[in-house]
Amino acid sequence: MSDFLMQSPDADEGVRRPCMDVAVVMRRERINNAWQPWRWSLADIVPQEPGFGLLPRLLLKDDNEECWLHPGFKVELFTDDAEGYYLNVTTEHPCFWVVWRMEEEAALADEPVAVPQTVTLSYHDAGRWLDAQETVEQLAAPRNVVAWMQDFVDANYVLEAKRRQRPQSFKPLTDRFGNPARVSTDKKFGGGGNG
Repeated sequence: MSDFLMQSPDADEGVRRPCMDVAVVMRRERINNAWQPWRWSLADIVPQEPGFGLLPRLLLKDDNEECWLHPGFKVELFTDDAEGYYLNVTTEHPCFWVVWRMEEEAALADEPVAVPQTVTLSYHDAGRWLDAQETVEQLAAPRNVVAWMQDFVDANYVLEAKRRQRPQSFKPLTDRFGNPARVSTDKKFGGGGNG
């Protein structure tokens, strides 16, 4: 299999931002479960090749598994999300993230198939999708992709200096509506039991 072909605006005038074309392989495997006999998962992310075409296709099918190739995904690096790539590249295991959904009605096969929606290298994108209750899986990024991402981070991300936080005791007191509040230790109401 060939390496990922990473493109940058300097290398090709037709490219507006750094990008690479990839294809996603989804796998369906038989599991020993009475309620759910099959499980879908992300199997691989491979460099897009001209022979893949643009339509999903079945690569393998037997009694225990099925593999589908979903070509035509573009992974782009955006300067306004440089922090998301920084967070990914500085982890112990930098990775791709893939959001996928099951078909609502079977269109590619006799039964619904897991269909990738998007592929990213941004930690922030993955977090937003997880917060939105999407199915997000990750796959380790190869060294050349990590190096490409690191070069982008080095050129576009400026680590913000941490600002000293003002001690909480100096903050003005406010009520739940944001109005100034006052705390008093004076006893204003009875209830002392002297009756």
